[in-house]
Amino acid sequence: MTKEQLFEHIKRKQSFLCVGLDTDIKKIPQHLLTEDDPLFAFNKAIIDATAAYCVAYKPNLAFYESLGVEGMASFEKTVAYLREHYADQFIIADAKRGDIGNTSGMYARSFFDHIQVDAVTVAPYMGEDSVKPFLVYPGSWVILLALTSNRGSQDFQMTELADGDRLFEKVLKRSREWATDEQIMYVIGATQGKLFLDVRKHVPDHFLLVPGVGAQGGSLQEVVRYGMNDRCGLLVNSSRAIIYADSSRDFARAAGNEAYVIQQEMADCLQDRGIILSKS
Repeated sequence: MTKEQLFEHIKRKQSFLCVGLDTDIKKIPQHLLTEDDPLFAFNKAIIDATAAYCVAYKPNLAFYESLGVEGMASFEKTVAYLREHYADQFIIADAKRGDIGNTSGMYARSFFDHIQVDAVTVAPYMGEDSVKPFLVYPGSWVILLALTSNRGSQDFQMTELADGDRLFEKVLKRSREWATDEQIMYVIGATQGKLFLDVRKHVPDHFLLVPGVGAQGGSLQEVVRYGMNDRCGLLVNSSRAIIYADSSRDFARAAGNEAYVIQQEMADCLQDRGIILSKS
């Protein structure tokens, strides 16, 4: 999916919501445990209920890998279901890969050739040669970890370097040399507030994947105020607040309602910024 196609989907759906599929076998409704594939049954219901209100889905690989072969089968079935029934959705494998070039090449082949997602989250710590193998697939995206929402982000990402840059700024500046804003996005945590202004000084036109709204306490209004550009430039992720909105047999309807509420708030933001003319 190209950057322009993603922007058109945002305008058409009046939403920049990404639904995180952090599907925990210990948290899904109990009645689903009798299904042949409980994780996929849960994901399918969530997707059907929320697809009208979002533009992206982000399965977190840890929740699938924790169940071994069966969990990975659920992940692949989820991606295939999205491809078949909701082809306009941007699919992010939240895998946080990053290794020497040869190994990264195998990760890239797995996600882009075999599973066929649109994007993979990648840790930049090992540098250019660990990221470049993900960038050889036309139409696919790398989403680099830059300034995350967890408390430990202060340990390294905010470290001031000899030239005055903080480490997250070094990541932003150096990675611009590897690919354009047509192929790289950045993870910027919703809890970072005004630091979005510093991010935008370095990457004014890139899309940002923004986790941390909802259960982690990030403010959508603050993210929009400091992080939105004239092409939106945001994919704001919400996971637990949507997918675990209810634990009864009515869980999917509750998830859809929660996604609708967020989408309506996002439509207001897009209208206020002149990206759409009016809400529908």
